[in-house]
Amino acid sequence: MTDRILLIEDDPRLAEMVQSYLGASGFAVTIAPTGNAGIALHDRENFDALVLDLMLPDIDGLDVCRTIRTRARTPILMLTARGDAMDRVVGLEIGADDYLPKPFEPRELLARLKAILRRAKGGETSSEILRFGRLEIDLGARQARLDGEPCALTPHQFDLLALLAESAGRVLTRDTIMDRMKHERLEAFDRSIDVHVSRIRAAIEDDPKKPRRVITVRGAGYVFSKVQE
Repeated sequence: MTDRILLIEDDPRLAEMVQSYLGASGFAVTIAPTGNAGIALHDRENFDALVLDLMLPDIDGLDVCRTIRTRARTPILMLTARGDAMDRVVGLEIGADDYLPKPFEPRELLARLKAILRRAKGGETSSEILRFGRLEIDLGARQARLDGEPCALTPHQFDLLALLAESAGRVLTRDTIMDRMKHERLEAFDRSIDVHVSRIRAAIEDDPKKPRRVITVRGAGYVFSKVQE
């Protein structure tokens, strides 16, 4: 089946270029020129992923991301021309799956879009379930469960959690995380890794401020605890 993409972008030339390029790659792209139009389209129709510009003429793209994320888990790839890294951090905090700064190469946009779609669909399947006390990480279903209840994680956050859990007891440096997170743009000097870890902790820890599952090793990286309740 053809994947349906909602592109929320107010620059008509860029929107048409992206629509044409993705269309030639087998995607069906619908363009919304404003944030409100994008939200309305998303509410009426089913899309496999969103490509969302942060700078829109009516409402801020971050507000669009926040609104959509309260209604659905549709994968979101942010486009931003802003130089402030905090925009990327906030976007990831409120549920975006990846970001791509402008200007960008169409091939990179395509690669990132395919990556978030692959994660959302569970492209790398496995029947294995990792169990750590009250926490289960189902690699096949791509779902983490605490006390049997699903944890709210984006596909990107699940991938990071699975990576840490599969290396339980071993410290993973930022460089290692970046090397092993395929097709991702996790920058060592950006706060994006910390943001994702924070969101994971909010989902799986009893007290995110005092984590016992995903532990920070100061000056080194992160370690997933083998011993858990």
